Amino acid sequence: MKKRINRYLLLTVFLTLAATLFMAGAVFHHIYREQVVDDMQTYARVINGMVSSAEELEALYTNTQSDLRVTAVNTDGAVVYDSKAGDMPMDNHADRPEIVEAEQNGEGYSIRHSDTLRRDMYYYAIRLESGDILRVSKEADSIWSVFRGTMYGIAGIGVLMLVICMLLSRYITRSIVGPIEKMAQDIDSIEQIDAYEELVPFIQTIQQQHLDIIKSAKMRQEFTANVSHELKTPLTSISGYAELIETGIAGENEVQRFAREIHRNAQRLLTLINDIIRLSELDGGHAEVSYGEVDLYDIAQTCVEMLQLNAEKHSIRIACHGTRCIIYANKEMIEELLFNLCDNAIRYNRINGRVDVTVGMQDDRVMLSVKDTGIGIPEDSQERVFERFYRVDKSRSKLTGGTGLGLAIVKHIVAQHEAELKLHSEVGKGTEMIVLFKKYKK
Repeated sequence: MKKRINRYLLLTVFLTLAATLFMAGAVFHHIYREQVVDDMQTYARVINGMVSSAEELEALYTNTQSDLRVTAVNTDGAVVYDSKAGDMPMDNHADRPEIVEAEQNGEGYSIRHSDTLRRDMYYYAIRLESGDILRVSKEADSIWSVFRGTMYGIAGIGVLMLVICMLLSRYITRSIVGPIEKMAQDIDSIEQIDAYEELVPFIQTIQQQHLDIIKSAKMRQEFTANVSHELKTPLTSISGYAELIETGIAGENEVQRFAREIHRNAQRLLTLINDIIRLSELDGGHAEVSYGEVDLYDIAQTCVEMLQLNAEKHSIRIACHGTRCIIYANKEMIEELLFNLCDNAIRYNRINGRVDVTVGMQDDRVMLSVKDTGIGIPEDSQERVFERFYRVDKSRSKLTGGTGLGLAIVKHIVAQHEAELKLHSEVGKGTEMIVLFKKYKK
């Protein structure tokens, strides 16, 4: 990464220097050319004010020393006078661009490059009163010749700038990458890194993700330990009872009791495995879930009817109240949520207790309430009851066959439906679980 940043910075500097040199050359060339043309124009106009024909020009300009070359051309294009040519014969100038332009517009100029002399030739022509053309010309170094003369100076400045930029590039790269390297070396002390302002949100995000990973790993470790423990208990019982029957130690009267215990523990084991699989599916979130219009009251009534026999077996009265309310949800998940809440309400209730399931509206939201008259949940345990395998009364849970995963599944389903879960409980008086769903709007 350091090499890449250095490379990009140096490339940027090189391109910037090249672009600056090119632009400076273009501007300098334009100014230089304009200056030469302006000087020649001024000189030509001064001469124009003094003479009116080619003959007067020749009489005036003869033996005058000047760097400028003065030429007089008659209306046919023939050269009448040239200050530098002397007696040498000269070509007809009628087709020269500056002559043509002067004849048409009164003034004209052109610039031509001489490959032989490697110099630019500047020409400025003006029409005299007689119709003859006065042309002033001057040799000047081309822009490339000027640059060649200053090449060593420009190269020296360029090298100096590149060295300075290399040092600055290394400093900037170190400033950018330094905090990231420190963060990689000691991610646990990430908050102590002296980072620049733009990196702070990134550091905070990495820190939060790191904490979440640690928390998730810890939860996974605890979950694995709890699963192992929960599976071990019924398997030990099954193995023990089966061994007693196999060795013949159990009498005829005890065989039936042992078989019943084996069956009960096997059912508990199956329930536990099913809950673990279900919780794993909800955690993964990869399964396709279909949503649609769901009548919450209809599902609640069906669940109450299904659990009626189980409630009577525990001497519990269960009833459904409320009105028809439509929510946008997954029907199977809502059925599972209701079953777990009602099953818990029956499981942790008292003899001759009640379970009331209510569906209705509360502040423009659909409310599901499952209220029991059971043992209640202590205040210090109310936040933990949704943790996996957490039980308020462990002995009662094992006696009734609870897995400790029901409310964890409920919490997942509530979160997936973007609903709100509330818990109201008082020890010895009972518990009420309230789920608030968004009202369905077509």
